[in-house]
Amino acid sequence: MSQVTIYHNPRCSKSRQTLELLQQNNIEPEIVEYLKTPPNAAELQNILAKLNLSAEQLMRKKENVYKELGLAGINDEDELITAMINNPKLIERPIVISGDKAAIGRPPEAVLDILS
Repeated sequence: MSQVTIYHNPRCSKSRQTLELLQQNNIEPEIVEYLKTPPNAAELQNILAKLNLSAEQLMRKKENVYKELGLAGINDEDELITAMINNPKLIERPIVISGDKAAIGRPPEAVLDILS
């Protein structure tokens, strides 16, 4: 099995549940606390490609900063990626990556599909 990485926020219950689920399946992932160490543009583009999502689809639209920055209706991928890099709390969590596959742990069990 390839290295498994989780983009994790320890204050998020879904993120904690997803990490626990991985560990229950004997997987010790590399843990990236993305609020402390946000991905750069290339990493985020790679994550989006693996998720098969647009930048807009990966954003947490209920965050205050989403409204404050006026991001609704913006379709420019580079602009949205830059917003997520500068404000990592906009990135949906948790994201689990295994090889060329990725999944968002909402619900946590969704990540099991990429681990086989």
